[in-house]
Amino acid sequence: MINVTTANFEAEVIEASMQTPVLVDFWAPWCGPCKVIGPILEKLETEYAGRFKLVKIDSDQEQQISAAFGIRSIPTCVMLVNGQPVDGFMGAVPEGKVREFLDKNVPAAEELEAEAEQEEALDALAEGNPHAALEKLQHAVATDPANDDARFDYIKLLLQMGMDDEAKVAFAPVISKASAKAGASTAARKFDSLQRWMAAINFIASHADFTQALASFDAKIAANKRDFEARFARAQILMAHGEWTAAMDELLDILMRDKTWAEDKARKTYIAILDIIEPAKAKVADGQIPVEDPVVATYRRRLSSVVLS
Repeated sequence: MINVTTANFEAEVIEASMQTPVLVDFWAPWCGPCKVIGPILEKLETEYAGRFKLVKIDSDQEQQISAAFGIRSIPTCVMLVNGQPVDGFMGAVPEGKVREFLDKNVPAAEELEAEAEQEEALDALAEGNPHAALEKLQHAVATDPANDDARFDYIKLLLQMGMDDEAKVAFAPVISKASAKAGASTAARKFDSLQRWMAAINFIASHADFTQALASFDAKIAANKRDFEARFARAQILMAHGEWTAAMDELLDILMRDKTWAEDKARKTYIAILDIIEPAKAKVADGQIPVEDPVVATYRRRLSSVVLS
């Protein structure tokens, strides 16, 4: 619990709420009901173990802040998320009601545990330990099945490690998201990207000889540069073998000749590769801009140049 004044309000409330929900307790020393709700809030802050941050503001001493929040009576509690008030309540409500309020507005313990496991997995990958990362991601998905980012990273790593059957099992719960129409969420698009990668892996099952298969499609393309089916098949083989930039170059050749070929199949597969090869976002200090991967940045520009030309 932190006492907030005008001097530290920005840091302790606004900036802090960008990372963790902040519950602001407006009170005053003379307020009887404040002395009832205060200990309840402090007890729950400890019990919820980092799922929210409690701060107290003396309404008499900090009238400017109280006025900004439109405080008419105390105690009044306001929850802030991402710098904005999202909910609140007035009066010395019972502990059970406070719990209901918190459970509606703060992340579940399982969500935080899964996020922590995901971060540890990314650290393990950075240290060159994919097996430890896989274990962490598997636990994150089991702990919070709704964590789409963790599931994406988990399935991606399974495919990178050649564990295709396990990837299919992990993918099953999100097939409907992957099949969502264009314009859906980022998660839906990224799961669609994984589905396209798995389709490429399935495609090469009938082309066991990598070199021979490429030579066959090269001959077809040499005979007809607009043989887009051959170009796309060649891109799929390259994609399945992790030849990402070569696969995107092949898809660009299609897009330069026909931007909407086969209901945007080339463009969507190109975007799928960008999703797959884009590194996980590294943590940066507040105010800093994350550095974009140079390969991803270059190929995004190439796609934009072709599509918008």
